[in-house]
Amino acid sequence: MMFRRMRKAALACTVAVALTACGQGGITLAEPTDETYQSVPYQLYPTSEGAWVGDVMPLVDDGKLELYYLYDTDHNGQAYHPIYRFATGNLYEYQDDGEVIPCGNFGDPDLALGTGSVLLGQDGMYHCFYTGHNDGNGSPFGPGKECVMHAVSSDKVNWTKLPEDTFYAPENYSTDDFRDPEVFWNEDEQCYWMLVAAHENTLGGVVVKYTSTDLSNWTFCGPIFAPQNQYMLECPDLFEMGDRWYLTYSWDCTTYYAVGDSMDGPFTVPEDNTLDGNNFVFYAPKTAELNGQRYLCGWIGRNFQQQDVGMYQWAGSLLIHQLEQLEDGSLGICAPETLENYFTQSQPIQAVGTAGSVSEKDGAYQLKGTKEPAVIDLDMRKPTFTLTCDVTVDGSGCAGFAFGQPDQDYSSYSGLALDTAHGCLRYEGAALTDLNSTDPMVYTKFDFEPGVTHHLKMVAENEIVILYIDGEKALSSRIYNSIDGAHMGIFAAGADAVFENLSLSVPA
Repeated sequence: MMFRRMRKAALACTVAVALTACGQGGITLAEPTDETYQSVPYQLYPTSEGAWVGDVMPLVDDGKLELYYLYDTDHNGQAYHPIYRFATGNLYEYQDDGEVIPCGNFGDPDLALGTGSVLLGQDGMYHCFYTGHNDGNGSPFGPGKECVMHAVSSDKVNWTKLPEDTFYAPENYSTDDFRDPEVFWNEDEQCYWMLVAAHENTLGGVVVKYTSTDLSNWTFCGPIFAPQNQYMLECPDLFEMGDRWYLTYSWDCTTYYAVGDSMDGPFTVPEDNTLDGNNFVFYAPKTAELNGQRYLCGWIGRNFQQQDVGMYQWAGSLLIHQLEQLEDGSLGICAPETLENYFTQSQPIQAVGTAGSVSEKDGAYQLKGTKEPAVIDLDMRKPTFTLTCDVTVDGSGCAGFAFGQPDQDYSSYSGLALDTAHGCLRYEGAALTDLNSTDPMVYTKFDFEPGVTHHLKMVAENEIVILYIDGEKALSSRIYNSIDGAHMGIFAAGADAVFENLSLSVPA
C-alpha cells in the first residue's frame, strides 16, 4: 500500500506551519506530535480498585444518581457479588461508597448476591430487593438456587436483611432461574409492582409481575411479557417516555427492549430492538431519570488478554448512555449531555500522513477507498477525548476510524467501522484490508442509505471507546490497539467517504 507519513527526520517535504501542501490531493501535512502518551484515571467509566462492575441498580436520590452494583473480582470464592455503590451528580465525577450489602453465610440463600433494585418507599425507608443465589440450595437440596430477598435501611449506610420476606419461584417455573427483581411504586394503582426475570416451563424466558401494598407480602400476577424465544429475560426494567412504555431486558450477551402503549402491555418487539453491541460490550442495564434525562446504566465487559479479538467477559466498567425517544416511537441512545461540561478544551485536528486516494476541499476530507483502503492519519490519539464529525459513505464497504502504531503500515491498522455492506457498526480488531472479507463479530445493526450524511460522536477514555451515530445507536468497545501512543485516523475501504465538520475536545 502506498502511503505518506511525515517524520521528524528526513521529511519528504518541508513542513511550514504556514501551510505548505505536501499531502495527496492538496492535504497539508503537519509534523507528528512529540508528546508522550500517558493513560488517565477512569473518570467516565469507573471500577472499584481491584474489582469489576457487574449488573447495575440505579437510584436517584437527593439530586444524585446512585449506582448500586454487583462487585466482581477475578478470584471469586463461594461467596461472591456483594453489592457496592457509586454516586454521581454529573456522570464524570464519581464517589465510591464501597460495600453496601454483604454476601450471606454458607447456608444462607444469598451466599452469592444477584441483581435487584433500590427504592425509597412510601414509608420513608430505603428498600433493596435483590437476588439470593446459592448453588447448594438447588433441588433436591432446597427450594431453589435463586430467590428474591429484601433488605431495608434508614440511611443507605446500615442495611438490615429481612430473611422472612424471602420468596421463591411459583409452581411451573424454574427454581434455579428466578432473579433480578425490579420494584417501583405504581401511583395509579396505589401499590408496588415487582418485575422478576423467570423461566416458565412452557413459555421459556418471561418477565413476571407481583404486586404489594407493604413491600413484604407479594401477590403473583403472572407474566407481563413472554416473547417465547429466549431462555431468560434478565434485569427487566419498565419505564415511560412520551406516550409509550418501554421494557428493557438482557440475554445472549446483548441488551434488548420491547414497546407497549401502557405499563400493562402488551409489549411488542421492534424489528431492531438493540441499542448497543452484542458479546457483552454493554449488558444488564437498568434505567433512572436524573434532571429530566433518562439514563441507561450498565457495564462494558472486559477482555482477559487485553487484545482486540472481539471477545468480552462478564462484568467490567460502569457505562451509562443517555436514552432518547425517536420520532417513530423507537428508542435511541447518545452520549450523556453532561459530558459537554467535562470536555471543554478544543484541540486542533491535523493530518500527519495519508494512504491511498485522499483529498481535502473546504475543510472536508474525501477518501476514495473502492480500490484500496484510503487513510488520513490524524496524529497520536489523546488518552481521553470526544470527537464529532459528519460522514457520508458511498458504496458497499466500510468507513470510519483507524487505529495503529506509527511504525505500522496503514493497511494493518484496525478499523472501527460503519459497515454499509452488513448494515452495522462493528469492531473486532480486523485490519483495514480484512474488513470487507470478514463477517462482523461484535456489532450494532444500523440501516445505511446511499448519500445520507450521518453524525458521529466518539467518546474515549484509555482503551474504552464509545461510538454514537445519529442519536440512535452506539457501539461500545475496548480498543487496546488505540492506546500507548497509537495514532488515530479516518479511513474508507471498499467504499468512498466524506468526513466533514471534525471537532476534537479534551478535558480542561
